[in-house]
Amino acid sequence: MTRTNFIPQALPAETEKELQNLCHQARGNILKMTSLAASGHPGGSMSSLEIFALLWSQANVDPAKPSMKNRDRILVSHGHTSPAVYSVLGVLNFFDLHEAVVSFRLAGSDFEGHIERHLPGIELTSGNLGQGLSAAIGMGIADRSNGVKNHIWVVAGDGENQKGQISEARRFASKFMMNNLTYIIDLNHLQISGDTADVMPVNLRAEFEASGWDVVEVDGHNLGDLYKTLRPEEQKKPRLVLARTVMGKGVSFMENKAGFHGRALKKDELENALKELSIENNMEELAAERKSFLKSRTTSCREEPAYHLMKNAGNSITYGIDHKGDNRSAWGKALVSLADANPENIPLVFDCDLAGSVKTAEFAAKYPGHFFQTGIMEHHTATMAGCSTLADKVSFWSDFGVFAIDETFNQHRLNDINHTNLKVVATHCGLDVGPDGKTHHCIKYVGLMRALPNYRTIVPADPNQTDRAVRHAATSPGNYFIAMGRSRLSTISRKDGSVFFHKNYEFKYGAADQFRTGTDVAILAMGPTCEKAILSAQILEVGGISTAVWGVSCPTEISEEFVKNLLQFKHIITVEDHDTETGLGAGIALALSEAGNSPPLTRIGVTHYGMSGDAEELYTMQGLQPEQIAETIIEKLS
Repeated sequence: MTRTNFIPQALPAETEKELQNLCHQARGNILKMTSLAASGHPGGSMSSLEIFALLWSQANVDPAKPSMKNRDRILVSHGHTSPAVYSVLGVLNFFDLHEAVVSFRLAGSDFEGHIERHLPGIELTSGNLGQGLSAAIGMGIADRSNGVKNHIWVVAGDGENQKGQISEARRFASKFMMNNLTYIIDLNHLQISGDTADVMPVNLRAEFEASGWDVVEVDGHNLGDLYKTLRPEEQKKPRLVLARTVMGKGVSFMENKAGFHGRALKKDELENALKELSIENNMEELAAERKSFLKSRTTSCREEPAYHLMKNAGNSITYGIDHKGDNRSAWGKALVSLADANPENIPLVFDCDLAGSVKTAEFAAKYPGHFFQTGIMEHHTATMAGCSTLADKVSFWSDFGVFAIDETFNQHRLNDINHTNLKVVATHCGLDVGPDGKTHHCIKYVGLMRALPNYRTIVPADPNQTDRAVRHAATSPGNYFIAMGRSRLSTISRKDGSVFFHKNYEFKYGAADQFRTGTDVAILAMGPTCEKAILSAQILEVGGISTAVWGVSCPTEISEEFVKNLLQFKHIITVEDHDTETGLGAGIALALSEAGNSPPLTRIGVTHYGMSGDAEELYTMQGLQPEQIAETIIEKLS
């Protein structure tokens, strides 16, 4: 098929005929694969089909080089239309079409129910509605930063535009003048529960125009008109294309029926549909192949993701023994240091109206072209920042803990599934937020991050470890979540008074740091409670209780070797400015139970929502002061 790259003013007649034939055959494949799987979304797949066929056949993408650097990007937000996506990409030789039809939604197949980015031609694993536009904007911001000249098209369903995150995304795109962005809505007016106007009316034209977008309408099944509308020539603003379509287009009894949004055809319905389309009914042969598919398959499209990293960790900053500072300031200085050390690979930094508090203001002043102020739009920012890393950038997003994880867990889940490379730095975690009160005390983040297998969590003990942790995350692959409080902390010292995290210290993910040695009890602390654990150990030592103290900065990565070391003690205590049911104490309890024959464990931490007040007073109310910790341990040993 001739690829135009949308250069001609009109779609060539011969190409239009080829696309019409492609769409006709694709409708048959959509019905066959959903019927073989006895599930799927044929209705919306058939309404979006012409849009997909036109984009992937005419944009600057190459099935022989699907990851080429300067490619256009095509994202599908309503990932449940995977049958149409697979049918189009298969015909265009991105992968084997027959395999897609036979193995659709089959356990072990590459062709899952919602589109997957490990497949050539697919930029984003999607289907969790409302996030596709944010993801595309993130990739667009990264491409622009890398000097890539391209166009980005995003296709979405009309029902999903009831989601609030899309409002956030369209405002951001307008602010940053993304004139290479086209957002196409498959306007078939139907969703699972019926007509979109009845379920939840949305005035799409008015809302997007109010945000500064150009808005055009087109017949979404007319390839010639659609081609002219999607051409990016002289686009000066982000553009919304309202593509009027018909649910179930091409099969008379399916058209404009909400019931076919999410169900496969019954046997007699399929026979009638294929007959109407004049497409061969070879379902018996396909069903037989499906039964033996996994045994016969020898290859898979799945590969390990390639990550873009910062090559130079820069010169670490070591704070002296008399320094008393907050971890968030150390993070801000490390960020600027990293950017200075990587002038050809400056990271992207995203902020949600908190630059002064989360300490990204210095970076913003020095590198304004790489800093993005998104306002109070955390959902969009979490997705955008994560997906920007899929376009060869290292990205940081810094926010208060309750916004950085509690409010945006679902967005991080999408990042996790897509194997992004985002570095989240969450300040103001724990009771340490103090007077802001319980609505702002982020005390569940370890449990939330433990649920995401592709995120690594770090809770540094002092500014020195914070500096090294930030540099480690920037130069290491995968998603990181670095949590810290608000208050100033003392520099962690050795027993001889020297700096523990000295200038030659290298952060190693998963390693616990032994601050003090002992033989009777072991105190395991996390983040700001490390200092309190050391002080409590001193109290216990005076009373003749030999106490070891470890700082556990990676609470979701407890090694077997570390657990074996703990089995020698009479009692183990965890101390944390975090909920004890989901934090460090919970992780240690699980690890000890798996080891078997473990000593008793006492978990000291946050047991109920905190109040509004000075952080130290709140620690006292939850039994987290050194004297209280020591008293609890003495009671447990008696």
